[in-house]
This record gives sequence, C-alpha cells and structure tokens, in this order.
Amino acid sequence: MKRTLSGVFALIWLTTATLAVAAERWVHIKVVEAGEDGERVRVNIPLSLAEKVLPAIKADKLREGKVKVQCHELDEIDLRALVEAVRTAEDNEYVTVESKHENVRVAKSGGFLLVKVSEAAHEAKKAATAQKAAEKKPGSTVDIKIPFTVVNALLSGEKDELNVLAAVRALNEYGDIELVAVNDESSTVRIWVDSKNTAD
Repeated sequence: MKRTLSGVFALIWLTTATLAVAAERWVHIKVVEAGEDGERVRVNIPLSLAEKVLPAIKADKLREGKVKVQCHELDEIDLRALVEAVRTAEDNEYVTVESKHENVRVAKSGGFLLVKVSEAAHEAKKAATAQKAAEKKPGSTVDIKIPFTVVNALLSGEKDELNVLAAVRALNEYGDIELVAVNDESSTVRIWVDSKNTAD
C-alpha cells in the first residue's frame, strides 16, 4: 500500500512539474497616462508568438528579429566586452551619480544588471492661494532589471545590431520578472514577464 501511495504521489509530482515547465510565458506592457482622459494601453503577448512573429517582420531597421543600431558613440566602445567585464565581476554598485536634479545608479546583483534613475522631488505651489504651503510631489523614477543572459543574447548579433529574437528566447528561461518600471507625473510604464495571459 505504501509503495502504491508513493507511486501515486510521484506521478502527481511529475505531472505538476511538467505542467509548470510547459506553462506559456507572456510579456506584458502596461502604459497608464495620468488624468481622467489619460489613455491606458495593455499589451499581452506570449513569448512563443513573439518568437514566431519577429523573424517575419521586415520594416525599417528591424529585420529577422534583429535591430540595426546606428550610433557613432558605440563605435568607440566595445559594448560586448564592457558587459562581459561587468557580468564576470563581483556584485557591486558600479556607477553612482547624484545631483540636485536626479540620481543614477548602475549595479550588478545576482546575475542581473540593475539601472535606477530617480528625479529629485521638487516643490510645487498650489495655485489656489498664496497662503497655502507648498506640497511635495514625487519625482519620476526608472527601474530596469535585466538578466545578464538576456543582455548577452541581445548583444549576440553583429556589432551594429541588437538580437531581439535571441533576447526573447532567453527571457523564456526565467520565472516571473519585472524588467522595466517607469513612473512620472504624466504616466506610468511597466514591462514584465509571467505565466498569466492578462495584465494585472
């Protein structure tokens, strides 16, 4: 009896694990503009669909899942060598810029490239009366968290191109992850990947 129960539990566990691995991964983009008349945009695309569609697009600089980048500044920097140097270095905060207008932080942590930008909070006076105190409004923020395997996949093409298709394939290897979050006075933008077919 114990052997039969063990076999049943093993079968249940194996089935559950297989279903978890086979779950479709989705990339979500959500943009919400401020105000009552602000637009709301939600994009929900399965990564498998993106893998099939990207090679079929041949428009402007995007061809076969790769984007041509024309930036003269990049000619002077070996971006791939720079990313590899940071990837193989120990976890640390590598760039910190603090000013009265914004703070910028670039770091490596647990296999992820992290970029954080925060605009300094500023004072805004209420127009109703001059006697009212100024109210604090939060500044804008940008948070980017990208796995180095995805960054490497993105840079796997020729020197002047970004391999978007390879990056999408690499994203399929991760669990739930928020890639980009932007918040400012006019809108919020969020890009993330999970196994749900709808944005929250």
